[in-house]
Amino acid sequence: MKKIIPMIGLATAFLYGCNSSAEEEQHEDLMDADWDEVISQAEGTEVSIYMWGGDDGVNRYIDDYVAPALEEDYDVTLNRIPMDAPDFLSKLMTEKQADQETGTADILWINGENFRNAKNNDLLYGDFAFKLPNMDEYIGDEPAFVHTDMGTEIEGHQVPWGNVQFAFQYNADMVEEPPTTIDELIQWSIDNPGQFTYPNVTDFTGNGFLRHILYDVADDPAALETFNEEWLDENGQEIWDRLNAFEDSLWRDGQTYPESLSQLDQLYANGELAFTMGFNEHRADSLIEDGVFPPSTETVVLEPGSVSNTHYLSIPFNSPEPAGAMVAINFMISADAQINKLDPSMWGEGTVLDVSRLTDEQQEEMEAYIGPPVVEQEEILAELDSKYHDWIIENWEREVVQQ
Repeated sequence: MKKIIPMIGLATAFLYGCNSSAEEEQHEDLMDADWDEVISQAEGTEVSIYMWGGDDGVNRYIDDYVAPALEEDYDVTLNRIPMDAPDFLSKLMTEKQADQETGTADILWINGENFRNAKNNDLLYGDFAFKLPNMDEYIGDEPAFVHTDMGTEIEGHQVPWGNVQFAFQYNADMVEEPPTTIDELIQWSIDNPGQFTYPNVTDFTGNGFLRHILYDVADDPAALETFNEEWLDENGQEIWDRLNAFEDSLWRDGQTYPESLSQLDQLYANGELAFTMGFNEHRADSLIEDGVFPPSTETVVLEPGSVSNTHYLSIPFNSPEPAGAMVAINFMISADAQINKLDPSMWGEGTVLDVSRLTDEQQEEMEAYIGPPVVEQEEILAELDSKYHDWIIENWEREVVQQ
């Protein structure tokens, strides 16, 4: 037996080496193939998209529009797997450590610090973005969001899928005069205890609320353009002081916070809160139409402005069907798919397309869905480096919750 064990180890190493080489060769073959060959390889495949599942409109868009279109046009079956990004990244990390070269996910809905962590840990397929014809035709390489995601160089590892603005929704039956600034919102909460709160900052929306506080404290938004540790050292206490000043007036006296945007929306829908919030200035439309939000829901953007956020689609390193994933992602950034995503009866979300590249007819379809802008161009604030996101998580519990 002592002689056999080393042989088994050598055999295992040999097989892994073969598998690894085979995977690399398959990757190179796919990246070198022309697009018609990619489409051919994708036919008959079953593709799984791992994505947050907390919004009925988003889910309906995938299930009722994207999946049937992919099935009909490309013979690609799309399965939506509800899972938060930290959870599927943890799953991928485990698979990476176990040398699991064939996983279960094909497409990831990802951005920000999750993309940074995935890219830094080699959890992604690689530079595939401009392999997709619709990336070149409808988006191009000019927009900044094609090249960086919250401070992380993208380098083709993900494809922009949607562009949204942060906005607040309020029940006009409960709020006679809506606030127009962050300071007015804080004062409204103090004057109306228990009717406002924000999610735990580990939630992307809750963290986004605090990034607005950072912008409000900054005299000059340019001070936050890149991660500025010196600025945080000088101004961090003012951020915490502002949050602590109205913590006792929050829902449940600020003793607990909703763990997710879904929970915050539910509290708002139930009438326990007068406000909710989120990335997507049009999000209220579909939620009112579905009977989730009250018809009296209105949307407001508070000074100093609305933080913009782009989210993306990527492919994991061990996707079992990378060709199917590419075809699916290419479809999801097509003109038809992006226009339908604007439909408030489904998602009602902003596009990443360069509108000047669309036909007059396509532009008219877009305008019919969008209507008047909720956020004016001058109100848009650039998304901050993901290191600010981390700084908020590292300090908020100690500086606010435990005070």
